[in-house]
Amino acid sequence: MSPIPGSGLAKGLAVTLRTMTKKTVTAQYPDVQPELPPRSRGVIGLFEENCTVCMLCARECPDWCIYIDSHKETVPAAVPGGRERSRNVLDRFAIDFSLCMYCGICIEVCPFDALFWSPEFEYAETDIHDLTHERDKLREWMWTVPEPPALDPGAEDPKEIVAARKTAEKLEAQRAQEAEQAKEAAQPPQQAHEEEEGEE
Repeated sequence: MSPIPGSGLAKGLAVTLRTMTKKTVTAQYPDVQPELPPRSRGVIGLFEENCTVCMLCARECPDWCIYIDSHKETVPAAVPGGRERSRNVLDRFAIDFSLCMYCGICIEVCPFDALFWSPEFEYAETDIHDLTHERDKLREWMWTVPEPPALDPGAEDPKEIVAARKTAEKLEAQRAQEAEQAKEAAQPPQQAHEEEEGEE
């Protein structure tokens, strides 16, 4: 049996009429920005003050898209008779986002918290060479990195905070003891003797 002429057109119009009465679910990007999850992987920001040029991120990157150059500098001795030390100075830190697969391994392996995820994703370029972000551009992305989530109220304090608190308490006790000793040393001997007799 041959199909009725125009039945396909009628079916198509019926689908169109059905969808016209429903609410649209299209995201009106870029007029309406999407609500991204808090741990979105958009672009990688560099906090270069924390970078020690350990090269762990570049070695662990499966795509070899991180380029690091550095040189050694000699730091003079901090105290007389001490020895000079050498330290690495960062010359270049670049990430080629045309190769990056956003696995996050570089951020996970960084022992000094120099790399962070930013939720920004609008950095498309017309030239693929512009997708290699040098350290100045990577530094700019740091201003878009959100603050870390608050700790659980029942969670233990981080080890670093506990150690810093203990050190501060020891210093405070040491200062109080030194102040007490200085106060005792500043008292005239006669007055100290009278106080001892008064206590008896």
